[in-house]
Parts: sequence; C-alpha cells; structure tokens
Amino acid sequence: MIPARNIRLFFILPFFLIGCLQSASFTREYRVRHVIDGDTIELDNGSAVRYIGIDTPEVRKRQGNSWVYSPEPYAEKAKDYNRRLVEGKPVRLEFDVQKKDKYGRLLAYCYVDDAFVNAKMLEEGFAILYTISPNVKYVDLLVDKQKSARRNNRGIWAEPVIIPAKDAKNYLNQMATVEGKVSSVRQSAKVSILNFGQSGFKAVVFKGEFPFFLSQGISIPKAYKGKTLRITGKIKEYKGGPEIIVQHPSAIEVID
Repeated sequence: MIPARNIRLFFILPFFLIGCLQSASFTREYRVRHVIDGDTIELDNGSAVRYIGIDTPEVRKRQGNSWVYSPEPYAEKAKDYNRRLVEGKPVRLEFDVQKKDKYGRLLAYCYVDDAFVNAKMLEEGFAILYTISPNVKYVDLLVDKQKSARRNNRGIWAEPVIIPAKDAKNYLNQMATVEGKVSSVRQSAKVSILNFGQSGFKAVVFKGEFPFFLSQGISIPKAYKGKTLRITGKIKEYKGGPEIIVQHPSAIEVID
C-alpha cells in the first residue's frame, strides 16, 4: 500500500510542475495600439513590448530625459514593416523566463494570425539576431531565419556594410560588419574579449552566451586568436572605444 503522504505528493506534484511551466512560458492576447519601431510596440493597455531575440535600427535616441527623432540607417523601413504586420491588430504574446527588461518593457515573442513576428523581422532582413539569456527558447529558429535573410540578400543584407576595424569608431550606433585580425583574446569566467590590435575595436562575448559557443565545439581563444574575422552587430562605444557585443557564434565569420 502506498503511504498517504506519498499519495498526496503524487497528486500535488503534477500541478506544481504545470505551474512552473506556465510561469516560464505562457501566451496572452492583446491589441497593438502603436508601433514604436522595428522591435518595440505599445499595447492598448499602455504597456510597451520589446520583441525577444531581435534588434532593429533605432528610429529615435535618448537626449537628456526625452527621446528625439534620429533614425539610423534602415530604421524607418524596419518600423514600417513591423507596422504593416501588427499595428491595430490583435496579437498573441508569449513570454519566456525573464518577463521585463530594465526599462520596464514586457519581453515577448509576438504572433499575429499564423505569423511569428520576431522571426519574420529576421527572415525579411529588417532585424539582426539579439539573444540574451535566459530568454533563448527559440534561438535556433531565429538563427536559421537570419541565415536565410543573409543567404538571400534581403533587407539590410542586400547591401551589407563591411568596414575595416580601424574605421569602426566612425559607425557608432549603426549595424555593420567589421573586418579585422584578432591580435589577442582576454578570457575570464565572465567575459571573452577579442582585441583587434591598434584599431581599438573589440568583440565582446559575455558568459551568458558561452553555452552557444560550447555547444558548437568552439573554444573562443583557440578558434579566433590570430584569425581574420568579420563581426556583425551594432557598434557601440565603451570607454572611448568601439565594440560589438556578440550574442551568438553566427555573428562571427572566420575569413582565414
């Protein structure tokens, strides 16, 4: 005979597991009031939603405590495509492990009718991959969509901007592909930094993305030191120098 305590656990455990799964990923329906840019929307309840897994050129930038219109290359095209997909329409939002970002925006996968909006933005070349752990549920699918866009020269990949590492500082806050030779690699438990010599350009991989490299058998120092690479992403400034934060191995192409 099964003890009464074990019987209670037998019935309680499935409900506990279901609750955990629902808290990790669940879907709700909303209506889109307004499209802010290619990867951000506003719902009819006033909440802002940032699409998980992608990044599009910015239509505006923060100046002091306000936003000003200052579109980056391809930003308006990305916004217009997102608008045609979702503005004024009912959408389903699926949440992952982390529900909000540091700005208080909801983080979600967005669906309208049968279309997975995050994936469509990548597939049509209006966005680049932007994965941040722990929200990586569909990372493999999103990687494939970006590869398809690049292979078929869609959107931003139709005329890719490939610049030498020494010129990266001239393309701050723009999406581009930077080419140069890795002079050294600084590796720690928290970050890997690929240094591109006197250009001052760096490619940075944080520990949250290490598993993506390990799953492909890539040891960052061994795979990239001394190699000529092309790094694709948004060029940011950090401590006076240009850098790209690498979200996935697919953002790095080994030229030699």
